[in-house]
Amino acid sequence: MSTIRILHTADLHMDSPFESLSEGKAAIRRAELRALPKKIAALAIREKVDLVLLSGDLLDGESYYQETAEELARYLRKIPAPVFIAPGNHDYYSSNSAYARMDLPNNVFLFQKNEIEHFDFPEKGFRVYGAAFTGKDSPALLKGFHAERTAGMINLMCIHGVTDAPDSSYNPITVEEIAESGLDYLALGHIHKASGLQRAGGTRYAQPGCPEGRGFDELGRKTVNLLDYTDGTWSMRSVRIAARLYEQITVDVTDTDPLFAVQMVLPDDTVRDIYRIILKGETDVPIDLKQLSEQLAESFFELQLRDETRLKEDVWEKAGNDTLRGLFLSKMKKKYDAAATTEEKNTIEQAVRWGIAAIDNREEVFRHENQ
Repeated sequence: MSTIRILHTADLHMDSPFESLSEGKAAIRRAELRALPKKIAALAIREKVDLVLLSGDLLDGESYYQETAEELARYLRKIPAPVFIAPGNHDYYSSNSAYARMDLPNNVFLFQKNEIEHFDFPEKGFRVYGAAFTGKDSPALLKGFHAERTAGMINLMCIHGVTDAPDSSYNPITVEEIAESGLDYLALGHIHKASGLQRAGGTRYAQPGCPEGRGFDELGRKTVNLLDYTDGTWSMRSVRIAARLYEQITVDVTDTDPLFAVQMVLPDDTVRDIYRIILKGETDVPIDLKQLSEQLAESFFELQLRDETRLKEDVWEKAGNDTLRGLFLSKMKKKYDAAATTEEKNTIEQAVRWGIAAIDNREEVFRHENQ
């Protein structure tokens, strides 16, 4: 009983700009993404994989650092197995692309055409199909495709594309096309959320997701896929190689000190990670986001705070009192009651909070994000 072991990943997006971070932290994050090929190579060696499938968007765009290309080629060379690259919409192949200028080693097979072709490895028991994006979009490449069946070989495909999106311009693929493809495994890229191992007809397929999150639209644990094929049976493991996590949590601070409320819900170890904390609930004074950020800063690599709390109803009780606060609240209450939309009411509530802060000689703070 022989097993074919495959490492499948995609969407590294190396040299992403990380524009929301400071210059220094953005440089750290770019270096961490640049380290992904080294981690992939180490995992491939440790797990003794038979091949590596890289399904596009290894680079974030046409602008890249030379050392990134050099690191990619350097560590792919260390993998003692064939490596297949199917360029995607961000790192599409052209005569001027990074791939055309790289000194790729002999164990790397690069798809360069926007049409399906294949490489055969009869001694290893597999054939690998694939294609490249040669521009920022691609037509539907699996339409009408059916892999040739050869005794003793399994059919694999490495390609960038998206399922269940028939109007997409990024190589749209239907489940029916997968089922009729004659493939044993379809290694996809493009979607940054892992799909798990899926099945259509006799074909398994997966989106591995991105191996390293880059923003709050890529939350949680990010992984690469390790697949084993043994006598017609497939199994898959997800392995984390990411340096950091992006996480978002919501904290209710009603009748509670905001710092205490946040600390009560935080996991034990967040110091390497990037968090967005959204504050909810009712308050009668603005939350001092600057102070809270300073109190929490050492617990994270990067922290964003959002104040989405609402004004307590009893704040309006002093409207009409013969004081500066009462006169201010009375005037704002009339505006609040006359507001036609929820958005207008929220704006007036925030104005009241700022006004109270000014009257009480508190520091004015911003409602949305503290970065």
